[in-house]
Amino acid sequence: MSTTICQVMGFLVSSLGIAGSIMATAMDTWSTQDLYDNPVTAVFQYQGLWRSCVRQSSGFTECRPYFTILGLPAMFQAVRALMIVGIVLGILGLLVCIFALKCIRIGSMEDTAKANMTLTSGIMFIIAGLCAITGVSVFANMLVTNFWMSTTNMYQGMQNVQNRYTFGSALFVGWVAGGLALVGGIMMCLACKGLVPEESRYKAVSYNASGRNISYRTGPYKVGSGYEADPKTRKGVGYEEAPRSEDGRRPYPSKYDYV
Repeated sequence: MSTTICQVMGFLVSSLGIAGSIMATAMDTWSTQDLYDNPVTAVFQYQGLWRSCVRQSSGFTECRPYFTILGLPAMFQAVRALMIVGIVLGILGLLVCIFALKCIRIGSMEDTAKANMTLTSGIMFIIAGLCAITGVSVFANMLVTNFWMSTTNMYQGMQNVQNRYTFGSALFVGWVAGGLALVGGIMMCLACKGLVPEESRYKAVSYNASGRNISYRTGPYKVGSGYEADPKTRKGVGYEEAPRSEDGRRPYPSKYDYV
């Protein structure tokens, strides 16, 4: 599977997962009334994360939001927080992933930057999927505990027993959405490897000039370049005598006086 196909598929799968998480969070059917012992009833109750609803046999439905936060169980608030965090991370991951797609060129963005952005979005998708799966699982655990407690009280002959609630459709939507976001994040992380440019296989080779190496010598007046017409005539470092007259004096300064 090529890098582009893997990246695009990861983006699409993650988008479906984030959309499913948003849908599951907004749904009111996280828990529904269990009708096993009473299949015929005039009132059907179901609850969500934000409100509880009652549907009558006539088709009229009335929903009431939760007006308080402190009165709700701590685990219930934790489920809310997990779903919100997962949605926020998923949306940020989608924004980052759009700019990281290999088929989209923005300016002179290098493949290394796209690889880092792809990895970042993949990690965000994975965390978002884990948050959704964890939140839905915690809520399902609460339902199972309350269900068996209500069943035990019912078998003990207690009259004032609350209604039993079972899994609603929102739980299954949340599980599937979290799984899609998790798979999409893994695909994005795998696509990151293909975007990283391969390391250069050429070894560093030192190149020397074909001619003589240029050497720099310091003198009291002028820096020498290392190139002279006849280097054998040099008698000192950086100095060379000019031809003298018969009385031993130099008639004029030679061009070889200062090299």
